[in-house]
Amino acid sequence: MNLYHCQIDLQHEAKALAFASAVEQWMEYLKGRNAITGWRLLRRKLNLANDTCKDFLLEIEFENMTQLDQAFRILGEHDEEVARLYANVSVLIAQSHFGLYRPFPDPERAERMALI
Repeated sequence: MNLYHCQIDLQHEAKALAFASAVEQWMEYLKGRNAITGWRLLRRKLNLANDTCKDFLLEIEFENMTQLDQAFRILGEHDEEVARLYANVSVLIAQSHFGLYRPFPDPERAERMALI
């Protein structure tokens, strides 16, 4: 499994519930097309975070890099529904930071280490 980790701050005038709804529609569309395995949207609680942490955290799960590539290919399609769903999310975002993570040690590494 791979985890695409997105830290997000919204535009000043954006409504958090509208953002959550837009994210849900976009993620469920991708999940319905088997481009993602799962997702979750989290919001910072009680402002307990340092200045580098954004207000929202979106985590998107992928089986493998092929599935991640499929999600990006969908985004590149010239399709009105894809464009609308993506725009409904992106228009509300002021700032975002992304990272791709994997379990560590991953199963392959753990298996190699066990052989040593």
